[in-house]
Amino acid sequence: MRQKRSYGRILLVSTLVGNLEVALAVVVVLLYVQTQPPPDERPDYAAVAAAVFSAWPLVAVIAFLLTVVFVLPAVALADLLGRLFGGREAPWWVVPPMVAALLAPPVLGYAAYNDAQTRPTLIFWASATVSLSVGALIARPRYPGLLRRVALRGTAVVAGTGLLGALGLTAGLLPAYEPPAIGPQTMPGSWAAHTGGSLVFTSDGRVTASGVGRHRPGDHPSGPSERCSGSGTWSYEPGRDVRTQQIRTDVPGCTWPAWSVGGTARQPRIQQEVGDPGSGKFYRLRKASGGS
Repeated sequence: MRQKRSYGRILLVSTLVGNLEVALAVVVVLLYVQTQPPPDERPDYAAVAAAVFSAWPLVAVIAFLLTVVFVLPAVALADLLGRLFGGREAPWWVVPPMVAALLAPPVLGYAAYNDAQTRPTLIFWASATVSLSVGALIARPRYPGLLRRVALRGTAVVAGTGLLGALGLTAGLLPAYEPPAIGPQTMPGSWAAHTGGSLVFTSDGRVTASGVGRHRPGDHPSGPSERCSGSGTWSYEPGRDVRTQQIRTDVPGCTWPAWSVGGTARQPRIQQEVGDPGSGKFYRLRKASGGS
């Protein structure tokens, strides 16, 4: 005899799946961040982790409400259609259209009220449909012990993704961030900081500084700093690899340590660490234009 469907179990399993999806998304985002140029100030990962854990009860509540409003009605409608048109359980592919139909009024209504663009609205609608449909399809079967099975396998997927991602970064299978190899031919032009100040390099080895910051220990990259201007020379040192390449500037009256390289090949930056060694804070100049 076929086991009767338990909508209470669907509620629990779908809510659990929603939490696991968020956990998987956090892991994927953390891995993706490792492939991108770091920000001017390194995040406090301990504070970020604490914020994520403190917000998790809210995530659980949202997953519960989404299940009540969209997942349970979608499964119930699929069951009703199965009884009306075949006298048996509807196939699995009936559930996603039910979820999409239930999501349509609030998503499209919100988009119309706020004059949102069509493409982002459709992408959000499709993404939400996929996410909620996954919860519905996983929670729909009548297997005994389904909640425990989903908890164990879902946790293994999240942990496995994090472990494989970390191994991929270590082994070079994932493109962990590295500074671009710029070379002396990249330097001519104007390099400017978002806080003001610029260095203008020319191909004949000359450099002109205009209001470039000189930072002391304890300074913040975006905070006020001593400004220095003048003219002098520059040289490029390739170093052992892209992480050790440097730009040295010799401007009378302006003493700066060698500039390291950051950014990307499309948007290169030169930078200096601000504060104590290993602080993770950088004062950066972005290449603004070509030069002679």
